[in-house]
Amino acid sequence: MVIDHRSPITDHLDVALLGAKGMLAKMVRERAPQNSRLHLYDLPEFDVTDRDQVLQEMRQVQPDIIINCAAYTDVDDCETEVELANRVNGSAAGYLAEAARSVDATLVHISTDYVFDGRKDSPYREEDPVNPQSVYGASKLLGEQAILDSGLKKYFIVRTSWLYGSGGKNFVETILRLAGERQELKIVADQVGSPTYTADLADAIFHLLALTDDRSPITGHKPYGTYHFSNKGHCSWYEFACAIVAEARSHNLPVVTREVLPICTDEYPLPAQRPANSVFDKSKYKAATGAEIPEWHDSLQKYFLSRK
Repeated sequence: MVIDHRSPITDHLDVALLGAKGMLAKMVRERAPQNSRLHLYDLPEFDVTDRDQVLQEMRQVQPDIIINCAAYTDVDDCETEVELANRVNGSAAGYLAEAARSVDATLVHISTDYVFDGRKDSPYREEDPVNPQSVYGASKLLGEQAILDSGLKKYFIVRTSWLYGSGGKNFVETILRLAGERQELKIVADQVGSPTYTADLADAIFHLLALTDDRSPITGHKPYGTYHFSNKGHCSWYEFACAIVAEARSHNLPVVTREVLPICTDEYPLPAQRPANSVFDKSKYKAATGAEIPEWHDSLQKYFLSRK
C-alpha cells in the first residue's frame, strides 16, 4: 500500500514503513511529513524475517528512508519463543540494514530499554554498557548489533521505553480496562521509567530524519547513531497507574477502582525480568535536534483527549 503526503524534508521522500499495522507505525503514518510517500509493509503479505523478500522489495521500491516498527514485543512470550524473537527482533534488523545499504537509504530502527539490566542508579546514556536480562532484551540487542555489523553508516537506532498509544496493547489501556472492572488495583512501585506517547516518538523520529545535510544544525556533527528518547520526567508503574486512573475520572470514563496500592516486583512475578531503572538520559537527542521533549504527564493528558 502506498500513501502520499506533502513533506518539508524533501520534495519527494519515499518511506518504507515496516510493521505498518502496529501501534507506533499508526502514529508514524499520522505524523509523517508532508510530500512523502509511505510504502506500508506488514504480515501476512510481507515478512521482515524473509531476507530475499526484504532485499527484493526494497531494491524495487528504492526508498529514501526505511522505518522499522516491526517487532515481537510480547516480553513474556519471548521467554518461550526464543527463536521467533531472535528472528523478528534480531535477524530482520540486519536484513533491513543490508537492504538500506544496497539502496543508499537511511534506516530508523526502534529499540528498547530492555537492552540494559536496570541496575544503574542514574539515567542511562547511549554509551552505557548493555546487559539484557530477558530474551526480549537480548533479541533487541541482536538487532542493534546486526545493524552495526552491516556496515551501514546512515542509521538511527532509537531506544524508547514504556510506549503507549492508540491502536495497540499497552499499559494505559490495560489500566483503563482494569479500573472499570476492579475496586482495587495492585501495581508495581519499585520499577521506574519514562512513559512515552507514540505521537511524541513519531515526532522525534522525524526530527532526527530532518537532519538531511548529514550534520546537526546544533552540534555540527553527523547525526547518525544510537539515541535515547522517551517523554520528559519519570515515575514508577504505580505512579503512572494513579495518573491514568485520575485522568480517567476527569474524563468521566467508567471507573470502579477505589484504591491503587503499591507493591514490590517480587509480589507480582512474571516470566521475563523487567529493568528496575528504565530512565533515559536524552541529552544527545536534544543536542542533535534542538527539539523540546514533552513531559510525560502532559502527553498522557493529550492521549486522553485524542481518545474521544
